[in-house]
Amino acid sequence: MFVPVLVAATLAAACNDPDRDRIKKTTLPTYDKTSGKLTQLTYDRNKNGIIDTWTDMNGTKPLRSRIDLNEDGKVDRWEYYRDNGALLKVGFSRNKDGKPDAWAYAGGDGKVDRIEISSAGDEHKIDRWEHYDPSRSVDGPPGSGALIRSEEDSNGDGKPDKWEVYENGTLARAEFDENADGKPDRRLTYHDGALVLIESDPDGAGGYHKRVEVK
Repeated sequence: MFVPVLVAATLAAACNDPDRDRIKKTTLPTYDKTSGKLTQLTYDRNKNGIIDTWTDMNGTKPLRSRIDLNEDGKVDRWEYYRDNGALLKVGFSRNKDGKPDAWAYAGGDGKVDRIEISSAGDEHKIDRWEHYDPSRSVDGPPGSGALIRSEEDSNGDGKPDKWEVYENGTLARAEFDENADGKPDRRLTYHDGALVLIESDPDGAGGYHKRVEVK
């Protein structure tokens, strides 16, 4: 949500809405003592009288929000904003431990088309990249559509060494870089989730010389 609009709507509601007492109690600004600039704004997202959203502000510009969706005392959603206040990405915790370890990015249509994951819970140490097709309605993260491919850095050198392709939400192919040269050396092919083919000894042109069928 665009925070300046949220602030304006909240202030307007506080003047003439029956819930103005609730809004007054839960919409709390914090200002820098030296500059007087707004630094944080709280909000009651689900209108139940409990503060569940904390937005870091630079004056009227929102920077990021921390949201406790289920109000269990742990933040489970993190929103990051562009300079114009538009939503840039959303963080969430796969481990549900109050710490972000995955970040979803939206495409031009506003739907999630990429998720970056960190096994270390550090947005600067991403080791898995998932790509989604919002036009396909296979189950996935909210608003993401179907998982179509992914890359993974399994040895922590900052470069993908595993590539996966999905069809109808099921793993169809997986390739592995086993000598750390940035190119796949082995490919596994699946049918209906079962391994059916193992290929190795790549020729450098995308083909493999050795093929072993799995029955």
